Amino acid sequence: MSWQAYVDNNLVGTGKISKAAILGLQGGVWAASSGYTISPEEQKALTAGYVNSDGVQANGVRLGGQKFFCLQANKESIYGKKGGDGVVTAKCIQCILVGEYAAPTQPGEATKVVEGLADYLRGVGY
Repeated sequence: MSWQAYVDNNLVGTGKISKAAILGLQGGVWAASSGYTISPEEQKALTAGYVNSDGVQANGVRLGGQKFFCLQANKESIYGKKGGDGVVTAKCIQCILVGEYAAPTQPGEATKVVEGLADYLRGVGY
């Protein structure tokens, strides 16, 4: 399956994720929703947040030009919120999954989708 198919079918296709991307841990966007652009600076800051969460916990997470208040940051997941909307990111072995959701989707619904795909990708070596 192509990386774009994971974004289109397994993330956005669920109806729980409004925008999604798969970012390489070494940099670069492997796949993204149409019109969803995560800048190189945003990619670097997100990747750095998995190594040292202090920055994202203090300053939030910026993705696609939107700033999210950091709800949780650890070595596997970073979650953010902005009003009724939010973002779930999950680090795999070689990539980071990014899934933005919009109200009325609940954070737990979006988390289940993104973390479920992350568990699968980790299991197959990605």
